[in-house]
Amino acid sequence: MGLFTGLATLPLAPVRGVVWIAERIHDEAHRQLYDPEVIKQRLEEVAEARENGELTEEEAAREEDELVRRLMSQGPPDGGLEV
Repeated sequence: MGLFTGLATLPLAPVRGVVWIAERIHDEAHRQLYDPEVIKQRLEEVAEARENGELTEEEAAREEDELVRRLMSQGPPDGGLEV
């Protein structure tokens, strides 16, 4: 970026900063929602909560259904290649 371009676009710097932060937040939220390891960890937590009586069968089933839906929405872990 040249000096003139840098000076001309300087007023947009705060906007670019906010956009960059928003993109990082989006990426982290997506990772937490759809990362297979995070989902598997949450499934274990739900099973433990069910065993401890912290969740009813219905609550646990709903939570598990949502987690499995998220996990399946990412497609097969091997990229869908058939053997």
